[in-house]
Parts: sequence; C-alpha cells; structure tokens
Amino acid sequence: MTISRRDLMKTGLAAGTAISMPSVMRAQAASTASRMVRMVMSGSGDLRVFDPIFTTATITANHGLAIYDTLFALDSKLRPQPQMVEKWSVSDDKKAYTFELRNGLGWHDGTPVTAADCVASIRRWGQVSPGGKLIMARAKDISKKDDKTFTLELKEPLGLLIDILASLSYPLPFVMREKDASRPPTEQVTANIGSGPFKFNEALAKPGASITYDRNEKYVPRSEPPDGFAGGKNVNIDRVIWENIANQQTAFAALRAGEVDFVESLPADLYSAVESDPNLALQVVYKMGWVNFLRMNCLQKPFDNVKARQAMLHLIDQEAFLRIASPDPKYGNTVTSMFGDDTLYSNGENTGWYKKGGDPEKAKQLFKEGGYSGEKLVILQPTNLPAYSNASQFLAGALRKIGINAELAPSDWGDIVTRRTNKGPVEDGGWSIFLTGVPNVALGDPIGAPWLTANGDKGFFGWPKNDEYEALRAKWADVETLAERQALARKMQRVWWDFVGTVLLGKVDSPSARRKALTGLIEMPSLLAMWNMQKV
Repeated sequence: MTISRRDLMKTGLAAGTAISMPSVMRAQAASTASRMVRMVMSGSGDLRVFDPIFTTATITANHGLAIYDTLFALDSKLRPQPQMVEKWSVSDDKKAYTFELRNGLGWHDGTPVTAADCVASIRRWGQVSPGGKLIMARAKDISKKDDKTFTLELKEPLGLLIDILASLSYPLPFVMREKDASRPPTEQVTANIGSGPFKFNEALAKPGASITYDRNEKYVPRSEPPDGFAGGKNVNIDRVIWENIANQQTAFAALRAGEVDFVESLPADLYSAVESDPNLALQVVYKMGWVNFLRMNCLQKPFDNVKARQAMLHLIDQEAFLRIASPDPKYGNTVTSMFGDDTLYSNGENTGWYKKGGDPEKAKQLFKEGGYSGEKLVILQPTNLPAYSNASQFLAGALRKIGINAELAPSDWGDIVTRRTNKGPVEDGGWSIFLTGVPNVALGDPIGAPWLTANGDKGFFGWPKNDEYEALRAKWADVETLAERQALARKMQRVWWDFVGTVLLGKVDSPSARRKALTGLIEMPSLLAMWNMQKV
C-alpha cells in the first residue's frame, strides 16, 4: 500500500472531523486505536511465501514467529528455555530425550496441539535446516508416546540438541499441525493455522498491500515473565497490521502523522528528524546488528572458478558499502570474520585479503587468472529495498571499472527470493550475485546457519562446495569446550576464506523508528516479536 500526500491530507481532515465527535464516540475511537498497531515492516510487500520452513526469507520468519510456536526459545541472554514444552529429560547415556507438552496448547482451528504434531514438524524442519539435518542424521527414532509426550532417540549423543531446537537461524523449528507438517518441505504449507499468540486474518490479507494479525484470544502464555523470546508471550493489543509502504520518506511521513506506529527501517538522513520529534523515538530493536554480504552462484561462470570468488574479496570496499547502508558511523562497522562481529567465535584467521578501500587491481588480476573472458554477470537488484538496491548499483559500477560485463536485473525482493533458486546459467534465467543480510548472532552458529554451509547444490543459494570445510564443520557438534570450539572456528575460517563462501559488506546496527506511545518492543538479535507491545 502506498500512502500519498493526498492520503495524509485526508487523514488530517478526518482528524479534524474527529474533534467534532461527541466525547463518548471520541473515547471509543481512541480505545479502538490503542488496541491496534500499524507497522511498516521491511519486505512485507514480498510476503508471498507464508511457509517459514519452505524459505529462509526474514519476512516469512517474522510471520512464522507471530502465528506459530516453538518447543524451546532463547531468552534475552540467548539461553534456551522451554516454550511449548512443560518438562523434558535425557537418559543417562545422553541418547534418549523425552518431552512433555504444557497444558493449554491449541491450534487456531480449535483442535488441541499433540505430540504427533511435534514429531511431524521436527521431521519436516529436519530436512531443510542444517541443524535439523544433524539431528535427523543422528536420530534413531522420533515418536509419539502419548498425546502430550514424545521421545527422540539418538544413535549417538548430541549435546547441542536443545540449543539447535531453540536456534534463531532460519528456518526456525516452528511446530505445525501434523497434516501440514506431513507435506514435504518442497511443497508450501498455505493454511496459516498455528498455535501462537496471533492469528493470521485471511479475510483481510492483501498480499503486496497489507497483512493483518489478530490476537489469539485462546492462547495460554507461560507463567514466567517475558524474557527475550522465552517466558510469557502476553499480547496486549487486539490487532497488528503490516502496511507495505515501499517509499521510506512516505513511511516516515505516515509515522509522523500517526498513521503508523512503527517503521522497521529508515534512511540514516531521517534519524535526526525522528530524534527532534517529541512524539517519536529511535530504538535498536535488533541487538548485535545485521551483517550484509553477497552470495555468488558457484555453479556457473565466472564464479565456478575460485579465483573469481577470491577476486570479489579484494574488490569490495566495505567502507563504501557502509556509507550506502549506514552513513552514520556509530551504526555500522567493517567485518572480516565469517563468524560475524564480536560473536564468541569471531577471529582474524586468514583475513589478509582485507584492505581499506579494497584492491581493484588485485581483483582484476584474479578475474584474469580465473579465465574470465567477458561473459555476462547478472546482479539481482531488489528495487523495493533501497539500501540493497543502491549497493547493487554500486557493485555493478565497481565491477565495470575493472572490465567485468556486469548487468543489473531489477525486481522486487519477492521475485529475487524466487529467482535465486535457479541454479542454471544467466541465459536460462539464472543469476551471478545477490545481496542479503542476516543477524550478526546467526553467524556464530555454523550448525544451524544455512549460509555457513559448503555442501554444494544441497546447501544455501550460491551453492559453494568444499569437503575440507564440511569435515571441520561436522566436528562442531561434538566439541565440548568453548576454547575447543574457538580453535575449530579458526581452522574453519582459514579454509572458508580460501574457497570464499560469501563476501562480507559490513555490519549495521540500524535503529527502527516508533511513536513513543508504542512501548514494550522486545529487543533480540533477530526477528520482531509482536507480543509484549503496548500502545497508550
């Protein structure tokens, strides 16, 4: 939905009319408004895939967080806590886990959540999530014991099992109805029926314009206080509407006029305008920031040659990309570790490629050594995400300066999410590069993060393959101490930057903007929880 100046003028006239209402009617209108929150979420117009297991798109994961629930969840200190689970136990040999569901869990269609739903959901998620695949590889059996209890038996211990079930790496292990989770993960679930604190309002859904969620009046929150994504998911509002306002200036105008309550992303040049408005506030909702990077199609020319991928490492000027994504230096910084910025496993191994300002001549040399002979290189440009769109144009210019035949393929992010699945050459609708970003914290999770795999065409879009790296990554689950994992991380990073699985563009800590009347936003490293919010 695009809100124009004319719309805002109509809003002003409507506000003037409201002044002439009788006081009782004004009070009723104010009460209704206080129970509704309108949010401008980045990429909400691209919410075309509603199945959070089918895709790793952030907007779909946010949708999943609203309507589905998870067995475990991370608290504010990133420790796993039971969520749908009431209690659980593990056998003395660490091979058998028993989980019992808490009381009061019910699907939005009125049927109860059962252990069979959980078993089917784990099995489906376990076919696509790297962490889930590890669980399934070690699973001897996952089965229902009774309606509220299920067991997970392992062939060998997996000390990280609970951590994996609480992971923030997409796709999250959302629990779906058995009949939905019985679908293969290559087929989308379209029912949008979960057991979470919000219900998807099918009647008011206008994909591309607005998406509406209603409070699940039958949801029974945990008794503990909210703590990160753990504890009680207490809903204090009746309805949340995601408005698709692609133009950020228009979104800000709507925020200032009180037509929306929250804008997830604003250009940095508007931060001062927010701070100077007594009714508005900036808030860094996503703790630890987001790391932007580019993925290359390693199955097709030129990036099937490692020299061309190494060329991109030297070409990139992170400072220049940060000036596009986050011009205010206090909201961004460079990153050289594949494990992100200031995570437990960030390290400086094999980062000699980094040079302030980049090294275009070195990049040109490496492209030549990789046999580049003028073939077209296609960069997917998300026109409805301004920072990525501008960065894509900047990247195309940098490539052209060193003689690379770079071409932009503009479209909205929804189309890119579809096109990036194409493994073929650019002549057949394929691609060469796309830009994306992930929560910084997720780069510290090589077991759960799909973008930290190197298992070829079975992995994340771009499909890099390196057996030495995968052998090291396979050891992660069995390393017991932090010091041992940090040593393993250094070995993994040494190999990673040799074959170049991704190319980093820097980390941003971009604040969101909200009206001060909207409070209680939960600050976590990834995704936006809509419970706990209040509007006064």
